[in-house]
Amino acid sequence: MRIAVHQLPHGLGLDLPAYATAHAAGMDLRAALPDGETWELVPGARRLVPTGLVMAIPPGFEGQVRPRSGLALKHGVTVLNAPGTIDADYRGEVQVLLINQGDAPFLLRRGERIAQLLVAPAAAWTWAPEENPERLGETERGSGGYGSTGR
Repeated sequence: MRIAVHQLPHGLGLDLPAYATAHAAGMDLRAALPDGETWELVPGARRLVPTGLVMAIPPGFEGQVRPRSGLALKHGVTVLNAPGTIDADYRGEVQVLLINQGDAPFLLRRGERIAQLLVAPAAAWTWAPEENPERLGETERGSGGYGSTGR
């Protein structure tokens, strides 16, 4: 699948997202901060970080913005609304909502890899209202909720 992408002026000069290895599921998104500027993300703070990218996700798919495991492990920095969704009809700049859940300030610089982008099928559906809950069918789990399948 090929996805049309446009780099905004503040994203020019940054590499487009690319697979890091042959079997990687996602591509890394980079921070499109102004040259020479550093943003400090103090513990507990969140910030919307620009990527400088506008893209056309094909109908029937969604872009999923996910945390990078290395940032989470080393710094406690993650994507707050993970996974964030890029809808197929969105044509604005892709931005990443980062939060610092670590115990030290995190310094964010231009070109830093901040999240992963995956593209996945997104089925469209409609509701079929059912008045009789017995017609929904039985399952082994039934109505067991939180913690019902674990210890």
